[in-house]
Amino acid sequence: MLADDQALVRAGFRLILERAPDIEVVGEAGDGAEAVAARLQPDVVLMDIRRPVTDGVEATRLICGDRVTSRTRVLVLITFDLDEYVYAALLAGASGFLLKDALAPDLLTAVRTVARGDAVTAPSVTRRLLDRYVETASGRTTSADDLASLTGREREVLVLIARGLSDTEIAGRLHLTEGTVKTHVSRVLAKLGLRDRVQAVVYAYESGLVRAGNG
Repeated sequence: MLADDQALVRAGFRLILERAPDIEVVGEAGDGAEAVAARLQPDVVLMDIRRPVTDGVEATRLICGDRVTSRTRVLVLITFDLDEYVYAALLAGASGFLLKDALAPDLLTAVRTVARGDAVTAPSVTRRLLDRYVETASGRTTSADDLASLTGREREVLVLIARGLSDTEIAGRLHLTEGTVKTHVSRVLAKLGLRDRVQAVVYAYESGLVRAGNG
């Protein structure tokens, strides 16, 4: 689903997406309220972050709803990289962000990536965002019981994810195989009810497990 207040922008995205045999555009929304109200239940919403009526951040929060039960994933469209709107959108549940002037192949890759449950932004980028804005914006409340459900190794893995390390880097740091790290990552996401690695970074900051500016 395309959610952007500019008709020409939506038309351009539709033209690119509909050329892909594995992607179907099921609807459009001219404002955030429409996007939230739509009952199309798309796999992915391309969401312009700065929107009239219901802004893109609030629309993202309402669309994503519960971390576990909400089926739709949001890919935020932005004009400028790494600003407070991106930070707020990630807190609201977005699975990543893409600059509006991205090339067509990058747009298609981003949509496919989010649709299969992965995130479109490196955890290291997310960490830079959180380091910059976490002191001035509030996130969701996290439960100590959630963290308590993790094993010691899983907590280590979560901390390293939050510090921007890849699976390969985590494997080297903890002297594990990459396959074992992937298993730990999957268990962390499942136990905490998180969609992807980006949301894991956000959670680590919200819970206080990782603090802004810490290496």
